[in-house]
Amino acid sequence: MPKTLKNVIKFVCFFGIGVLLIWLFTKDITAAQWEEISAAFRKANYWLLIPAMTIGIASHWFRAVRWKLLMKPLGYQPSTLNTFFAVMVGYLANLAVPRLGEVTRCGILAQYEKVPAEKLVGTMIAERAVDLLCLILIMVFTVLTQLDTLGAYVHSDILVPISNKIAHANGMQLLIGIAVLGILVMLTIWLLGRFARSKVAITIKSLARGILEGILSIGKMKNKGWFVLYTVLIWSAYLSQVYIGFFCLKATNHLGISAALAVLMIGSVGMIVTPGGIGAYQPLVQKSLERYGIPYAIGFAFGWIIWVAQTLLVIVLGFISLIALPVVNKRKQTAAGR
Repeated sequence: MPKTLKNVIKFVCFFGIGVLLIWLFTKDITAAQWEEISAAFRKANYWLLIPAMTIGIASHWFRAVRWKLLMKPLGYQPSTLNTFFAVMVGYLANLAVPRLGEVTRCGILAQYEKVPAEKLVGTMIAERAVDLLCLILIMVFTVLTQLDTLGAYVHSDILVPISNKIAHANGMQLLIGIAVLGILVMLTIWLLGRFARSKVAITIKSLARGILEGILSIGKMKNKGWFVLYTVLIWSAYLSQVYIGFFCLKATNHLGISAALAVLMIGSVGMIVTPGGIGAYQPLVQKSLERYGIPYAIGFAFGWIIWVAQTLLVIVLGFISLIALPVVNKRKQTAAGR
């Protein structure tokens, strides 16, 4: 099956899931609630989205600079502008197909900066691992500091379902799964050894070596302090966007950092579940705001306002980056040839 057709099918499937989630979330909304939601949208102060979106741009720039730090130990120093463009095009691709953006941004930077794609994949994996760790730390901190507000929610909606799944898990199925995985790993190692001189085996080994080298680059960095600083700036920017967003609606402008942390924590999960968080981000944000006494209609409106602002930013910057990449690099090549 052609790669383009596969991506189209993936997009249709994941977009369909998002639309289904939106329908499930909105099908029981009453006429009175729709009126409250409409009123919240009409009365919102959208001017405050300008500083929030400006901070959003800064977060993407920090991510580009942080990514560059992972490439330096490998002997590569791409331009910050090209790295930023690659990050934004990657985010744009993620709106269509989950995780496609990671491959896309590595491919773009490999094309324009002549950095081996397999090494970029390794640095990207290392970067994502750090972000996952940050999200886990935020979750732990938020829950522990707000047990009275979020404790019951985490227990009933997260811990209980997980424990039930574990309790009903079939031990034999788990053992079979582990055995099959072990066999596949051993078979792969044997095949690579048996056909070590084949083009496919050499390619796979080169790819694996490059990915490993990229992952290990995080330990070889000389400027680890800067890496930590940019990581803090990225997540602080995410938190600031939510906090500023609270002031867009009169009913949420009294909420503080604690509520912003909860929205960031739960909303991040929504962004992971579906492309760009469509159909998942909004209900999760609405549910989290319920814990702080925010009515259904207001939480619904807030979730959509923040999601639309973030998504529009990615779409606009993504397309600008897509157009600017060949233009900027052609000028660089022309200037270098003089």
